[in-house]
Amino acid sequence: MKKLTLLLAVATALFASCNNAPESTEAAKPADSVAAEAPAPPPVIDSATAAKNMEDYMTLGEMHKVLAMGLGTWNTEMTGWWEEGKPPMVTKGTCEFKMIMGGRYKQSTFKGDMMGMPFEGMGITAYDNAAKVFVDTWIDNMGTGIMTMQGSYDAAAKTIESKGTCMDPVARVEKTMRSVMKMVDDKNMVMEMYETLKGGTERKTMEIKYAKK
Repeated sequence: MKKLTLLLAVATALFASCNNAPESTEAAKPADSVAAEAPAPPPVIDSATAAKNMEDYMTLGEMHKVLAMGLGTWNTEMTGWWEEGKPPMVTKGTCEFKMIMGGRYKQSTFKGDMMGMPFEGMGITAYDNAAKVFVDTWIDNMGTGIMTMQGSYDAAAKTIESKGTCMDPVARVEKTMRSVMKMVDDKNMVMEMYETLKGGTERKTMEIKYAKK
């Protein structure tokens, strides 16, 4: 309880610091203008509700069991349709999945090659209890950005489907990403990636087959 109280105190201090900006040095604006630009006040939450919300936020649930599926080291076969109209490129690699921070996040570490060059990447996946969504982040040695996606779990299909947007590094336009991760059985998984360039149509760009070591 002491730890929870401390967390609440820190959260309250951060919230207060974000909502108490220094006074502007600009000339005073008309009252009507100020009223129109004033942000909505934050919701009033009593301490008991705040404590329960914080406790719920940090507590592992059923979706964290879903998150923990597929742990261990896997051999991978990645097929990439990088250029339309050309044959796909197929490469081999390995990927390790493990839970971190008390089972709250899944970390994936991928190693292989892509387009004839060594490739390594790392992902962090979470289930956000407050937002009720899975959140994926991905970084690798072939870029300088961070890709983020949000998704949901389909229990009947045993899949997590996620969507997000990012800047295409070649075309320099925004594109929409969609991934589908399917747990086929205890020894096999498949991940499919699709993308849609702004103003274009969706196309499959990558598929990774995972076989448990």
